[in-house]
Amino acid sequence: MEGMLSLNTEAKASDENPKQHFSLGNFAQSYPPNFPRKVLAEIIGTYLLVFVGSGSAGLSAIDENKVSKLGASLAGGFIVTIMIYSIGHISGAHMNPAVSLAFATINHFPWKQVPFYIAAQLTGAISASYTLRVLLEPSTQIGATSPSGSNIQALVMEIVATFTMVFISAAVATDPKAIGELSGVAVGSSVSIASIVAGPISGGSMNPARSLGPAIATSSYKGIWVYFVGPITGALLGVWSYSVVQDIHNKPPPPPPSSSSALLGQRIISEAEHVGNKDNFSSV
Repeated sequence: MEGMLSLNTEAKASDENPKQHFSLGNFAQSYPPNFPRKVLAEIIGTYLLVFVGSGSAGLSAIDENKVSKLGASLAGGFIVTIMIYSIGHISGAHMNPAVSLAFATINHFPWKQVPFYIAAQLTGAISASYTLRVLLEPSTQIGATSPSGSNIQALVMEIVATFTMVFISAAVATDPKAIGELSGVAVGSSVSIASIVAGPISGGSMNPARSLGPAIATSSYKGIWVYFVGPITGALLGVWSYSVVQDIHNKPPPPPPSSSSALLGQRIISEAEHVGNKDNFSSV
């Protein structure tokens, strides 16, 4: 009787093991061992992005003789360039919830990792904003963004500015024909240019985390919805537009090993995740 019971138990265990192995395999595929490092890199990258971008904008608002508006716009682009070259090969250097969502919609980033990336980006942005609030006291100018005119004007500007940035990001991050070594310069320059144009109208955020962090730290939520709807809409339009114009029929030969590690890690990481999570993408 005991022998029959043990046989039944073993048979039951053998029936359950495939499911268990399947679920563990899916988990390992969706969240590889280095995933915590990616999340931490996004926290650090977004922290520095907001600290420099919002900090320079706040200092400009306090005293334009110390930091000009042009200088603040350039600083925002420079920090993006620096962080792409610093953590791009680790996490892809998204540092922006709109970017993570946009790349997920074109299957260049796993949907299951999007919530963790967004949580990391918001954590970094909020932490940087409270740091600025302490450093810039008694002033409340810490680079918070708000519409200078109507909400609609700011919304349209945020859509166009984010479209510009993400269209360029999609080009250098997803197209093997792009010059990957200059990707950080291209994306950082697009951020500076878009910020110079959008700054007087909407503040040139192009990033929900960049706007939400200072808003929470200063308890000022004027027109905050603009900085969610605008950047997300612009980012989606940017990646979809590049997907339409991208030449996918005449693919170039694989690059040599010395240049295959494009400095914008987004290309490498996105493609790797895309291959590793092919089944997940097909089910979305």
